[in-house]
Amino acid sequence: MNPDWLIPRWNAPAGVRAVCTTRVGGVSAAAAFSSMNLGEHVGDDAASVAANRAALGRTLGVRPVFLQQVHGAQVAVLNAGATDGVSADGCVSAERGLACTIMVADCLPVLMTTRSGQVVAAAHAGWRGLAAGVLEATLAQLWRQTRVKSGGAGPTPQDTLVWLGPCIGPRAFEVGPEVREAFVARQPQAAEFFAPLAAGKWLANLPALARLRLQSTGIEQIEGNDGSAPWCTVGQTERFFSHRRDRVSGRMAACIWLE
Repeated sequence: MNPDWLIPRWNAPAGVRAVCTTRVGGVSAAAAFSSMNLGEHVGDDAASVAANRAALGRTLGVRPVFLQQVHGAQVAVLNAGATDGVSADGCVSAERGLACTIMVADCLPVLMTTRSGQVVAAAHAGWRGLAAGVLEATLAQLWRQTRVKSGGAGPTPQDTLVWLGPCIGPRAFEVGPEVREAFVARQPQAAEFFAPLAAGKWLANLPALARLRLQSTGIEQIEGNDGSAPWCTVGQTERFFSHRRDRVSGRMAACIWLE
C-alpha cells in the first residue's frame, strides 16, 4: 500500500482488508486531480483515471467495484459478475476477488463488517444519504447477507464493526437550517452536533451525526474519524481531495474486501 493511504485501525477479523486512498500515489497531472484521482465524472483525463483505477486494483489484489453514487439510500449486493456503475450509495459483498468501493471528496465513507468476517459492506454518507438512512439500509443488508452466508445465524449489532473515513470536518461544514431539521426531526439529540452561525447557518459535525445513527441501532464498535482536524478533507489540503474547498476536485476511494 502507498504509505500515505489510510489503513483502518479496528478489530476486523482475519481475512477482512480495508483501505482509504488519499490524493497521493497516482498519475493525474492537473492540479485539481493530482495525483490519485479515481473519479471518472470530474473532468480529469480519462486515461489517467483508468491508470489510477488499474493501479488501485493491482495494489489491492482484487477488483474494486465503483458505484454511481446519487446521495440516496439504495444498497447493491455485489456478486462475482458485478460491474461498475450500479446506482447505489451502499454496497455489500460476500464474494472474494472484488472490493466494495465508495468514492468521496468531503462525504463520509463508512466501512462495515461483522466479527464472523463473512461479509463486508461500504456506504457513502453525505448529509442527504445519511438523513435518508443509507447507514441503516447498508447495515440491514450486511446482516441479511451474513445470515444467508451462515445458514441462518444472524449477527447482532454488538457483533458489527464500523470504521469512519475522512470527511469534511465540523469546523468547515456550513449548512442551512433544512439540513439541521432533517436530522433533528428524526433524532432530537442530533441538535448537539450543529453549532450556530450568523444568519441561520450552522456548522454540522458529520462524523458525530453518523456515530449517533449507528449507535441508535445498537452498534458499539465504531472506529476512525472522530471529527478532529487530521480527518478533515477541507483542512488537509495536501492529503485529501475536497469538493467544498476546491469546487473542481478529484475523488478518493474507501475499499473493503475479503482476502
